[in-house]
Amino acid sequence: MNKPRYPTLMEATRIWARIGLLSFGGPAGQIAMMHRILVEEQKWLGEKRFLHALNYCMLLPGPEAQQLAVYIGWLMHRTLGGIIAGVLFVLPGVVAIMGLSWIYAIWGNVGIVEALFFGLKAAVLAIVVQAVIRIGSRALKNAAMLAIAAAAFIAIFAFGVPFPLIILAAGLIGFIGSRANIPAFRDGGGHGKVGSVQVADADTLLGEESPEHTRVNRGWALRISAVLLGMWLIPVALLFLLLGPANVFSQIAGFFSTMAVVTFGGAYAVLAYVAQEAVQHYGWLAPGEMLDGLGMAETTPGPLIMVTQFVGFMGALREAGGLSPLLAGTLGGLLTTWVTFTPCFLWIFLGAPFIERLRDNHQLTAALTAITAAVVGVILNLAVWFGLHLVFGEMRVFTGLGMQVNVPVPGSINPASALLTLAALVAMLQFRVGIFKVLIGSAAAGILLYLSGLGGI
Repeated sequence: MNKPRYPTLMEATRIWARIGLLSFGGPAGQIAMMHRILVEEQKWLGEKRFLHALNYCMLLPGPEAQQLAVYIGWLMHRTLGGIIAGVLFVLPGVVAIMGLSWIYAIWGNVGIVEALFFGLKAAVLAIVVQAVIRIGSRALKNAAMLAIAAAAFIAIFAFGVPFPLIILAAGLIGFIGSRANIPAFRDGGGHGKVGSVQVADADTLLGEESPEHTRVNRGWALRISAVLLGMWLIPVALLFLLLGPANVFSQIAGFFSTMAVVTFGGAYAVLAYVAQEAVQHYGWLAPGEMLDGLGMAETTPGPLIMVTQFVGFMGALREAGGLSPLLAGTLGGLLTTWVTFTPCFLWIFLGAPFIERLRDNHQLTAALTAITAAVVGVILNLAVWFGLHLVFGEMRVFTGLGMQVNVPVPGSINPASALLTLAALVAMLQFRVGIFKVLIGSAAAGILLYLSGLGGI
């Protein structure tokens, strides 16, 4: 098989721009799209190397699809290639979410715009439920994994245990279970086959050998890490020093920097953490607005975690101080994106040269397997939490035995919301209707309900 010519950096940039503009559909769809373009079409790298990189990215906090782009960009064209790949993967989403955030802030209370988001919420809830089922079918292979998922759900739903502690506990359980040679923790937690066409490494541009620049260079790793750490943490430190810890920009920088370190398990698990803190602790936005933000992220290119830009936008918009609210919101959204994604480059550039040492580490693989199981319980909590706030207008708090649980008031049910949510669930789970069709159909249904006067918007 004839190998194509090795691309220049400019040619690769055009490929990464194309990937960024096509990166709809959540991490599973984005990874499949990258496989189709980079492995099947361009033959930059083969199946084995692609999966090796992907499984490494699964070990990291943050969006694995964006980190995979950084990793492959670095493999192809060194540090600059990784930066270009990572930036172009998120740039379309940054622009799209910012534009939609402005529209939401200015016209969000206009009837027809509110109706559109009312419909989108039902579709988003169905998408989250589908994610629970999809990830659960892969991760809950035995009773031990099922128990970890159940324990994670109870911990976060009933007792409000912070997401990072749940992930840490699950990882420790997996690590100890593997060290003890317990059969339930022997199975791998990485991705299996990704695309429909499998390409051997030997038939690709990179081949089977690692490029010279990928060999471990401790001096380079320390230098690039110092630069990225400074770019990430110096602005955070300056905000705390100049504005104080109670300022909304300091809170945004601190919270989302913490999130960048502890959020394993993908976008939906991260959203559970964001909802727990941004809504309940900081009060930056309401539960329904979190669903609106996720609807924006689902319908625009880029990682789903771009919803955090909307959260930062709304938080700063409402605590603008002496700034114009829209200016404060814009700065808050961009600050959120900066502290969320800058660490992703750090994890790749620091860790990728050492990846060979992690390839066959069974303890780390077992820890990842247990974390993935816990993530199923966390995402289930997200689905239940969103569902209750979407369908019911009023909640009562039940306390006892150390628990604090929101219980819906039956008389506060919104029939239009309940029926629309049920229709979206049936469409996706029973009839396998695609995500975009369900999103468009739900948005249209919300507008029709509003125009007919039947919707409880």
